[in-house]
Amino acid sequence: MNWEPIPDIVDGLPNISGAEEQVEEITSQQGPVYLNETNLLLDRLDAVFSIALHMHQPLIPAGGDDLRTAEMISNLDWMMRNPDCGDSHNAPVFAECYARMGDIITELVHNGRNPRVMLDYSGQLFYGLRKMGRGDVLDRLQGITRDGNLRKYVEWLGTMWGHAVASSTPAPDYKLHIRAWQQHFAAVFGWEALGRVRGFSPSEMHLPNHPDMAYEYVKALVECGYRWLLVQEHTVEPVEGHEFQYKHLPYRLVAKNSKGEEASIIAVIKTQGSDTKLVAQMQPYYEAKTLHRMDIGGISVPPIVTQIGDGENGGVMMNEFPPGYRQAVEQFGTEGVVNVNVTEYLEMLEQAGVTQDKMTPIRPIHQSRVFAEIKQWRPGAADEAIERIKKEQPDFSMEGGSWTNNISWVQNYENVLTPMNKLSAHFHQVLDDGSVDKNSHAYRNALFHLLSAETSCFRYWGQGIWTDYGQEICRRGSDILACDCVQGGMVGNPQG
Repeated sequence: MNWEPIPDIVDGLPNISGAEEQVEEITSQQGPVYLNETNLLLDRLDAVFSIALHMHQPLIPAGGDDLRTAEMISNLDWMMRNPDCGDSHNAPVFAECYARMGDIITELVHNGRNPRVMLDYSGQLFYGLRKMGRGDVLDRLQGITRDGNLRKYVEWLGTMWGHAVASSTPAPDYKLHIRAWQQHFAAVFGWEALGRVRGFSPSEMHLPNHPDMAYEYVKALVECGYRWLLVQEHTVEPVEGHEFQYKHLPYRLVAKNSKGEEASIIAVIKTQGSDTKLVAQMQPYYEAKTLHRMDIGGISVPPIVTQIGDGENGGVMMNEFPPGYRQAVEQFGTEGVVNVNVTEYLEMLEQAGVTQDKMTPIRPIHQSRVFAEIKQWRPGAADEAIERIKKEQPDFSMEGGSWTNNISWVQNYENVLTPMNKLSAHFHQVLDDGSVDKNSHAYRNALFHLLSAETSCFRYWGQGIWTDYGQEICRRGSDILACDCVQGGMVGNPQG
């Protein structure tokens, strides 16, 4: 395999489609990526910890005064253009936060230290940075991503290209987001770098728990080559006959749909708490120092403490993280309690005999209650069971779980979800055709608007301008799908 590099912007749009063959070939390779490079030995580790930095800026129609004609730009770009509005004064600091791990990791390695970090950047952020002329941010990450002497210290995590929350996103669009991010990442950092991406970080730490949506979600992740998924501890529950007792071990997340079909993936538990402060002050390291080796299937392994937090958001992350991170890294070497990346850890466990089938099964929260109501596994069985439960327990919810259970990503957002769902249905009606050229401008433009419209920010911020942004993107997407160049079958023309 020796694929040619591809640009990350094509005709003004992010390169998110058209290289499906290459993406599938790269991501279907399942050999180890860290095992032959790691400087750690499993039997010399007492406990380990991992941290992930989440970075995202949505795309919004705000590059002009008229909402209906305004250019789609990054929210970071809008902040740069409007330094006196809200917290826009932080925009230059945010940009530095997106780039700084390239320098911090390099510095620590050159000083003989043994750091690790996992990075989760949305596709919208990649595109927004490049489009606003801040390609220098991405350039500063190239070394720790591609350099053979540095890349083992950094793990990139895949995510939804448009930072979409699964429970409020149509299931047919899961794979569109996943594959779009994979292609875009390869365009930015190269095909070899994509081949090293094995873990998935869900937007808003959200796990769908409706049986049919959870199944489609896990199935899509596995089909796209992902080996493990980061989950919040209170979004999962034990499968009958098993215990979910130790949050510092990997588990096997099992998703089962109404027809009784199952899909599974390794789940790594992110514990509850104030994420940004926990990461900035390196709480996972200090918690790991209190732990000792545990058993999985009779095999002794070091437990793992995992946390993720915004990499730029808030004063504690902007100011306290770099010195806190450096201070912690100065305290350990390659034995005892150390920093790892999760894929590195899982590959060492697998070499020791800890395969996925030996891991304790868990499932998305509340599914045991639903499954107890199902007498026959058939299409629609889960919905029928949920309705029966709601008659007895009106507040029962299967809208998924995320970093907080106080926010529903579905209820009271009909003004955004309705046009978004219509856009998705229209997209698949027009473009789910094997003859469609996904390398055409028309297809890429329609996909770009669909994925952008599904960004969680348009629901998270509730009413007001953010709702207007989401509705406007949906309107534009619908207009694109209705135009002659799409409806008339010219999608097959690479020139659009």
